[in-house]
Amino acid sequence: VSEIFQLSEADQQQLMRESSFLARSLENEFAGDKLNIAALGNIVPQLHVHHIVRYKTDAAWPAPVWGRVPALAYDESELRALAKKLSDVLQNDSTIEFKPV
Repeated sequence: VSEIFQLSEADQQQLMRESSFLARSLENEFAGDKLNIAALGNIVPQLHVHHIVRYKTDAAWPAPVWGRVPALAYDESELRALAKKLSDVLQNDSTIEFKPV
């Protein structure tokens, strides 16, 4: 599956529930100015959805983030802390049942 429309109607609804849950969680946790949600798949031809918290102070604002500035690697400790924060948010705030497609 590489496109949302290729999912069954039930799976499309599940994807929207999960995407909305994640969007609310990211908004609550990171307090961005905008949240960009995209399903591009131009390079990786499998269905995946990007959720990107945006701030008016980010280097690409207000343009899309892709191809604007070179990627910056996270410091190992920053990456671990961010991964734990996201994991905690998703485990503690989940009010929906996540199902594999």
